Amino acid sequence: MSTSSTKRTALVTGANSGLGKAVAQALAASGARVLMLVRDRARGEAARLDIMQATGNNDVELLVGDLSSQAAIRRLSAEVHARTDVLHDLVNNAGTAFREHGLTADGVERAFAVNHLAPFLLTHLLLDLLRAGVPARIINVGTRMDTAMDFDDLNWTRRPYRMMAAYGQSKLGNIHFTRELARRLAGNGIRVNCVFPGVFRSNLGGTDGAQGLFWKSVALLLGWALTPPEKAAERVMYLLQSPDVADLSGEYFGNRKSISAPAQADDPAANARLWQISARMVGLETP
Repeated sequence: MSTSSTKRTALVTGANSGLGKAVAQALAASGARVLMLVRDRARGEAARLDIMQATGNNDVELLVGDLSSQAAIRRLSAEVHARTDVLHDLVNNAGTAFREHGLTADGVERAFAVNHLAPFLLTHLLLDLLRAGVPARIINVGTRMDTAMDFDDLNWTRRPYRMMAAYGQSKLGNIHFTRELARRLAGNGIRVNCVFPGVFRSNLGGTDGAQGLFWKSVALLLGWALTPPEKAAERVMYLLQSPDVADLSGEYFGNRKSISAPAQADDPAANARLWQISARMVGLETP
């Protein structure tokens, strides 16, 4: 087990490209020990070498696993615990979208599994390390789409499947999760916030052809301009490092300021309902 009393330890999911890589590099440049969680070992190793070369920080490590699999998430948690006994920063960045409907091996719609259930489960499994690292910060990377979740059809088995709608609703789960987790962690030194990083160039981690053009399509549809991942990473780093937000938790941020969330995400009862549904889906008992 490797630990350090002089530097912060951070874990970033989806860290081999786009925003995740930019955040991992910014953290490494700040002197942190960085654990990069990626899906593809070769791409992850290439990104790790890039980051070490760019920052001069060799304390950058690779974790490889498929966040669509709950068994893989539990294995990854065990690996993190084997490597460190403390975690100061957790950035739940990994996200995906799919053109076609499909279920994971756990029987969960794929976008919902990766975009919401994966950070929900991984965060729970790492809370002991975050408690050991207080003051600690959790950042959930969300998106900005005005939508609401259908709690009775999270797997899209009763409705016609639409990629954008499924993606938007799964990412709304990040705000629900942030709100409820902040309430449950109140007073224990762990801050959790959600950030909309803007629209940036990303492959989104898809596996069925949605990846390359997804955000370009979003930008064209909504009239947004694509920004470099490094610029988007500044919004994440602000929430991780700025003393101005050190005492804030449960907030939804844009560019260094709170922004409005879809109405459903501002409903504490809805936050709690999704929490309980999610806990059942991943086999967790939560008070």
